[in-house]
Amino acid sequence: MHFDHAGIATDDAATLAELYGDLFGLETVHEEVFDGMRVVFLECGDGYFELLEPITEGTISRYLEENGPGIHHLALATDDIEAGLETAREHDVSLIDEEPRSGAWGHTVAFLHPKDTGGILLELVEH
Repeated sequence: MHFDHAGIATDDAATLAELYGDLFGLETVHEEVFDGMRVVFLECGDGYFELLEPITEGTISRYLEENGPGIHHLALATDDIEAGLETAREHDVSLIDEEPRSGAWGHTVAFLHPKDTGGILLELVEH
């Protein structure tokens, strides 16, 4: 596994993407509406910033209401998400997703519960 992206909850993905472009020279490499969110990926070296702006009520809108803008999750890329989930089970890590599901940009994803991962919502992502 290796670091893939940081998911950042924001009220305005376009403005934040522009700021990161101006500050760090990051470029938008993918943008879509997915699962009630505007999702914008900015390339940053070997990884990405994934900007998550809610369009409808859902996980990200609730996160913003409770916590405000900021890092929502960290994602690790894997070539075998099923094996990653099995390893998590073997280490008694609670799974938010018992089975992989479709994610943004056509990826397969599964989330691990932050109560067992040091308070960090971790996403496994298979490209």
